[in-house]
Amino acid sequence: MEVLPDGGMMAATGATIAKRPRRNHTPAFKAKVALAAVRGEKTLVELAQRFDVHLNLITPWRNPLLDGAAGVFDGEAKGAAPAIDVKTLHAKIGELTLENDFLSGALGKAGLLSAGQ
Repeated sequence: MEVLPDGGMMAATGATIAKRPRRNHTPAFKAKVALAAVRGEKTLVELAQRFDVHLNLITPWRNPLLDGAAGVFDGEAKGAAPAIDVKTLHAKIGELTLENDFLSGALGKAGLLSAGQ
């Protein structure tokens, strides 16, 4: 076999072997494969064949799942939104409304503000 300039391979018979394009796997797919690997019902080789991925991809997807599994049962929610201070938001809305009214009035007096606004 010889390598062609486009990255394909030419077999001894002269036929070219198509190069598979690079695939980007979704996080959901990676999680599915990693969970199957954690279950341990099939070998990594069997999982690679079943999900049509390279064998070397499964372990790097499985390890973060195992490392982060303890965080699921952690008492603190890391994705929780911070507390919203409604008073501060109302003050900011008032400030912006006042600024907007002032600027529209000043532009109207200067004749720069169109009548449609």
